[in-house]
Amino acid sequence: MRQTHIKGTMPKNESQTPPVMAMGNEWSIRKRRPVRRKNIAPLLKRLEADLELDLNVDGAFLEMAEYGPWTVVFVDRVPLVVEVPSENDERFVFLTLRGFLSHLDALKWVEVDHGAIPFLMNGADCMVAGVHGAETSVVEGDLVWIRDMTHKRPLALGWALSDAETLVENTKGKGIKTVHWVGDDLWEME
Repeated sequence: MRQTHIKGTMPKNESQTPPVMAMGNEWSIRKRRPVRRKNIAPLLKRLEADLELDLNVDGAFLEMAEYGPWTVVFVDRVPLVVEVPSENDERFVFLTLRGFLSHLDALKWVEVDHGAIPFLMNGADCMVAGVHGAETSVVEGDLVWIRDMTHKRPLALGWALSDAETLVENTKGKGIKTVHWVGDDLWEME
């Protein structure tokens, strides 16, 4: 039986809660264009200050594109920086997982054990039971990167649902709402 949808009404079994800004399968790169460093300098400076890192892109080929509601900066054709809107339309500038591969000492990390890795690789949200460490500046609502506690390699990006201390101490519930993970479309992009 074919379902019909009447404009202005909610389909059955759908909630009234607004959608969380997670990466969609139907997203595609639009308006990819070369950009000068001076045009994205404020964005890069904000990123460098927030994560306390030195993002040396001098002499690199820079491009900017839209990816769904996100803005992506490509450095030498590799997506390294992403600007992501939060639920309250505040824009966060962050490295992609490929960017964190070059900056493993960046702030805003949360460490997970090996039991969490298969779930994170499939795009699941991070449960607090798998969290074993967190950088002290992480607060609720921050965009954070999740790393393997042994090798310190990036696994996923997501929104922290509580502060660093609570993420480590709690044993039940969701800790991070995942938005980007190893193996997703942004990871595979060139």
